[in-house]
Amino acid sequence: MPSPQHEAIVAGIQSQPRPATPPDLAQQRAGFEAMMAPLAPGPEIKREAVSAGGVPGVWFAAPGADPTRVVLYLHGGGYVLGSVATHAGLIARISRDAAARCLGIDYRLAPEHPFPAAVEDACAAYRWLLRQGTPASRTAIAGDSAGGGLALATLVALRDAGDPLPAAGVCLSPWTDLAITGDSAKGGVDDPLIPLEQLAGMGAPYLAGADPRTPTASPLYAELRGLPPLLIQVGTRELLLDDSIRVAERARAAGVDVTLEPGEGLIHVWQLFGDAIPEAKDAVERIGAFLRRQIA
Repeated sequence: MPSPQHEAIVAGIQSQPRPATPPDLAQQRAGFEAMMAPLAPGPEIKREAVSAGGVPGVWFAAPGADPTRVVLYLHGGGYVLGSVATHAGLIARISRDAAARCLGIDYRLAPEHPFPAAVEDACAAYRWLLRQGTPASRTAIAGDSAGGGLALATLVALRDAGDPLPAAGVCLSPWTDLAITGDSAKGGVDDPLIPLEQLAGMGAPYLAGADPRTPTASPLYAELRGLPPLLIQVGTRELLLDDSIRVAERARAAGVDVTLEPGEGLIHVWQLFGDAIPEAKDAVERIGAFLRRQIA
């Protein structure tokens, strides 16, 4: 049973009036930034802007973070929205609970920069980390929603290119199937955060005509053999539930060590909503424990 705090978030989302005219992309981006601003981290989190192989990024370091343990974080937003700023609170809490430095990057967004721009930027940032002297064995790649799918796509692209892979991957409600074939995305799931029409409307500009089953666009269709241990968290009240279940099954069948954690009754990327939501606090603590184990 979801907590009252979680259900209050759901009620707040559902109570938002629908505008007579749908907002354009610039308005959607600004609205997302404004919605997430109250969840920004406090002054105890050290932040440093950086160019990560030409990709704008920000280092986050909570008190006590081990500077040799690094998490590359890829924000969500359907490949068209979001930024390091919208996810700063979540990235900071992962830094705290994983006792690691986290590098959030502002990979290029569609429609200005369609597929494979996001994959290219994520790979460039990871390779930059290696050039800075961070061993692959001390690194993880994490992300949520589109960023969770991007994390898997990046692992696949790096493996195929012969790069050394990080020690672990963390995917929160990952969007792994841009063809949108999962049963949970076809109806029957009351997802207050991402309506089906919005999901489809985000995928089209990112793909820009590319086959939605391209493995580095939709890692559900990739060969997953050889990937590092994965932690996947997903709510049962979201359209992307089957994206997580199916990719976890495929990864296990390919010999990958996968931990799948379904959150009963929880919405899409509930981890974003901070420590005031018990389920979010617990989930990030589990992420931290997983990363501490994998990046020993």
